[in-house]
Amino acid sequence: MIVMLMVVVLVIVMLMMVIVVVMVVVMVEAMLIMMVVVTVVVMVVMIVIVLIVVEVVIVVEVVMIVVEVVMKMLVWWWLWW
Repeated sequence: MIVMLMVVVLVIVMLMMVIVVVMVVVMVEAMLIMMVVVTVVVMVVMIVIVLIVVEVVIVVEVVMIVVEVVMKMLVWWWLWW
């Protein structure tokens, strides 16, 4: 009887240990997946922000160049007349 009880207790303890280990592993995996997802989202957001900034800078440069050319044309035209 005592041996049977000890075996049952051991089995229960082992099962509990296995459940705890599985829970810890699942928690760690969930945390890792969350970290990966957050990292990917942050990277995508950073890339989008960089692209938007680059686009704005390019547009501003083009506008500046166009304004400069137009001003020069106007000045030349004015001088010509």
